[in-house]
Amino acid sequence: MYLYNLTLQRASGVVHAVHGSFAGTKQQEIAVAKGKVLELLRRLHLWPLRPRIVILEYLPQKNVFDKVHQETFGKSGCRRIVPGQFLATDPKGRAVMINLALRSRADWYRSGNLRNPMFACLEMDYEEADTDPTGEAAQLTQQTLTFYELDLGLNHVVRKYSEPLEEHANFLITVPGGTEGPSGVLICSENYVTYKNFGDQPDIRCPIPRRRNDLDDPERGMIFVCSATHKTKSMFFFLVQTEQGDVFKLTLEIEDDMVTEIKLKYFDTVPVAANLCVLKTGFLFVGSEFGNHYLYQIAHLGDDDDEPEFSSSMPLGEGETFWFSPRPLKNLVLVDELESLSPIMHCQIADVANEDTPQVLVACGRGPRSTLRVLRHGLEVSEMAVSELPGSPNAVWTVKRRADEEFDSYIVVSFINATLVLSIGETVEEITDSGFLGTTPTLSCAQIGDDALVQIYPDGIRHIRADKRVNEWRTPGKKHISKCAINHRQVVIALTGGEIVYFEMDISGQLNEYTDRKDMNCDVICMGLGEVPAGEQRSRFLAVGLSDNTVRIISLDPSECLSPLSMQALPATPESLCIVEMGSKSESKSSGRLYLNVGLQNGVHLRTVLDEVTGDLSDTRTRYLGTRPIKLFRVQMQGSEALLAMSSRSWLCYYHQNRFHLTPLSYEMLEYASGFSSEQCPEGIVAISANTLRILALEKLGAVFNQQSIPLEYTPRKFVIHPESGYLIAIETDHNAYTQKNKRVRRQEMAEEMVEAAGDDEQEQAAEMAAAFLSEDLPESIFGAPKPGLGQWASIIRVLDPISGQTLHKIELDQNEAAYSIALCRFIGQGDLPFILVGIAKDLHLNPRECSGGTVHTYRLLDEGKRLELMHITAVEEVPHAICPFQGRVVIGVGKLLRIYDLGKKKLLRKCENKNMNNMIVTISAMGSRLYVGDIQESFYFVRYKRSENQLIVFADDSIPRWVTAMCVLDYDTLVGADKFGNIVVIRLPQGINDEVDDDPTGIKSLWDRGWLGGASQKTDILCNFHIGEIILSMQRATLIPGLSEALVYTTISGTIGVLVPFTSHEDQDFFTHLEMHMRSENPPLCGRDHLSFRSNGMTLGDRIVASIALRQALISDDVPYS
Repeated sequence: MYLYNLTLQRASGVVHAVHGSFAGTKQQEIAVAKGKVLELLRRLHLWPLRPRIVILEYLPQKNVFDKVHQETFGKSGCRRIVPGQFLATDPKGRAVMINLALRSRADWYRSGNLRNPMFACLEMDYEEADTDPTGEAAQLTQQTLTFYELDLGLNHVVRKYSEPLEEHANFLITVPGGTEGPSGVLICSENYVTYKNFGDQPDIRCPIPRRRNDLDDPERGMIFVCSATHKTKSMFFFLVQTEQGDVFKLTLEIEDDMVTEIKLKYFDTVPVAANLCVLKTGFLFVGSEFGNHYLYQIAHLGDDDDEPEFSSSMPLGEGETFWFSPRPLKNLVLVDELESLSPIMHCQIADVANEDTPQVLVACGRGPRSTLRVLRHGLEVSEMAVSELPGSPNAVWTVKRRADEEFDSYIVVSFINATLVLSIGETVEEITDSGFLGTTPTLSCAQIGDDALVQIYPDGIRHIRADKRVNEWRTPGKKHISKCAINHRQVVIALTGGEIVYFEMDISGQLNEYTDRKDMNCDVICMGLGEVPAGEQRSRFLAVGLSDNTVRIISLDPSECLSPLSMQALPATPESLCIVEMGSKSESKSSGRLYLNVGLQNGVHLRTVLDEVTGDLSDTRTRYLGTRPIKLFRVQMQGSEALLAMSSRSWLCYYHQNRFHLTPLSYEMLEYASGFSSEQCPEGIVAISANTLRILALEKLGAVFNQQSIPLEYTPRKFVIHPESGYLIAIETDHNAYTQKNKRVRRQEMAEEMVEAAGDDEQEQAAEMAAAFLSEDLPESIFGAPKPGLGQWASIIRVLDPISGQTLHKIELDQNEAAYSIALCRFIGQGDLPFILVGIAKDLHLNPRECSGGTVHTYRLLDEGKRLELMHITAVEEVPHAICPFQGRVVIGVGKLLRIYDLGKKKLLRKCENKNMNNMIVTISAMGSRLYVGDIQESFYFVRYKRSENQLIVFADDSIPRWVTAMCVLDYDTLVGADKFGNIVVIRLPQGINDEVDDDPTGIKSLWDRGWLGGASQKTDILCNFHIGEIILSMQRATLIPGLSEALVYTTISGTIGVLVPFTSHEDQDFFTHLEMHMRSENPPLCGRDHLSFRSNGMTLGDRIVASIALRQALISDDVPYS
């Protein structure tokens, strides 16, 4: 089996982020690492989780990363010269520290900034713990804070100082040194932050403030999870964030180069971040741990507000802390939001909106920031304005008054018998003094020369000067202009009968007709003329589409004007032509390639390379876009030319990040369009649809999907789709969480405690405080949900409409009931009535794993799927992790037991059971009389149900243990699965496998009882192995585009959406195999890891083609020769 791996949506979870001026300008940028993806990096030390450390440089001219240096090392620590962990970078950029120690492990880092680079490390000596089987030595081992100095003169490292720490620290913060500050380090540990430095500096210790009247477990400690430093010439401060999301401004009081005091002040609350970056331009980037990322503007520094300031010099007893009250944003202003799907917990693909194209339904996020996202293939379109017109227009253009103007001045709308001119300003108004002829339809118009306009209509050409003088050219005899093409120096028209007339503007601004005319001997269907290249007088090529199903390139060079250069036969009649310059712009090559785009009447788009010297056509690519004839329009996107194609759906072809993109617009059908530029919308589109004029903006170029987001309360685990209504039934479960009912009860208890604790003279004030506490409503999506402690669970079952986002019905489960599985089933004897089965664990503890039992709730769907009604509850011994409908019954994985149940009046009735699974069943699929079972640790089992004897028989299994996370059945003998180490495997039953009990020669089924290698006697064959590098949580066979073949869609915990497409011909497979082989040598991975070695991380790479490396062909420099 040969598969083509293609990433549709790259990972969106930010692992690490730094900021700086990476492009060599003064503009501040943020470099983010998203798993395997690096975005906007320049001269950055990169730790790729592989045996290399690499220094990269960002080249803004080519928009690529260049490897500056690479150092080999490993992670085993078996030799002192082989370092194993990246630790720290010197702020001055002089050195980078990696772990070389044999018996000490550095947990985190930050560096001081002395004369020589100084590094501070958290270390732990685990020599005694390795030799102690009881584990007591590991608990008694203390962390140490160790300082290392790099002597730049002698080029060696000196261990300067080490001391044990009282509390276990989780990370360090660098304090600026030298002329910028006192140097030293801030140690962040549970409930405290401590400042340490060399010499006579005493330790300064300050408690971490906690929220007043918090519902959290009072025994739970508080830690800082991330920080950001802001430095200027005169001051510096830190922004530190707690695990609840509260951001504090931390400053140090300094006297005579000695730190005397730590001050903490509540700043604001933002979602919990993996990284914070304070830019010099006054922005704060929050790379969220899960969910969307945010960019805030720092409006105030928090110095002048009435928030209390906490100090290490304030007297407090041991264990006491400061208290504060969280509030909405005051010092920060939200500027932008970067959408992130991380983590994707579950995914299904279905056309729930009846749009003929399926939507990708993704349950993602964690806790109160969870969402259900409805993803549609296409660019998101922002509607800037919609205006009704007095009739049904057939065309629209935008023109400037002068060539040097930045924005458009007029919108010209053509009707069947008139032309309407609108002026663009603060408002769009109709004008009559533009010089355009309003009593005739317009074929085309443009700004021409320096300050003139030209209007082409059926009876002639109207040349409008800046002083309103008008020169007109009339068509000869009874001929009319049928088609035309125009740029800002040339005009070409086609008269009825196929005669072409060419005009060109001279130096004086006069539009002159070329002496000869060209007769094409057949009707001209369409024409295309490129823009005039910079520094030249004219565009050299004219493209003409003819009724004989050909497109011809005609020269406009004065030496061979109107002479044919090349021709291309077309599979259908052309509808429109457009010559566009697209591609990378580098120092060696000032412009991209010329492309001739042909829109055919059968809905097919052709893109052909047009040679800039000879006019030859080559390398034609085709794509079916829709059912209607295609109209093509040239627009501007990100300062470059792009192509807008309109059929039954609108598409945008553009060049972004060194790649061509052809993406549909998620918008209703449009009929005609033109580029639009104004102060409010610099790169927009003006289009007509029916009798309306629309101004549109496309902002998220490069995106494959646009998203509709529906907020949820808890972490979504799984959902099913009601096939008749398209409604979703989802289960949401959170650990260490209260149910809404328990939150209200806990709040009421705390309010009563406030009143009881107050004295007699403070009763009234305490009652007001209690009332204010009960009425306080801070959104949990920002401020976080209260955490009552381990072993506490909260779950709900939700019915929602994915189109409107409305929750139709919600069932809240009791405290400590965790919903783990859900399935939609139909039972024999119940007709087509659907039932929802939900598997629930009770009083579950994760470590050590134990629970008091489980239940299966059976619900009846009512009101066309809008409401759930509980029928009965069935008790089981273990957690029901997997539920699957099977032959009018249901199969449930209860712990390691595989059971078949049928519907009863008071509970589910157990019909059959298999006890031969090893650990825990986590996924079940069914096809025919076979069941495909995934064990959490022992890979996959093939199970046959023998109805006549009511037995479940394991007749085959995998020979390699796998930690299964997802599974999908491809056919009766083949399945694909994923494990928690980021591997995909395709396994198949070999030919001649025996699952018929009747063929057992012993007559006592000993063929299935013998076992082999501790499992079934028959083993599967491994067809493919492939390392994705991210944990896959869902897989599904689906058709993403109607009419195309099925693909396997997978989603990962990092937010990646990818597909595996089977090759249908040996030619395609052979081509991509060789392309991949050459790409490995021409464009090796930046991090130095061999590509084959990475993809074979779990097992040897099988028959798989990796699209991610094949697609990097576009990133290779044009100087590299192709054979």
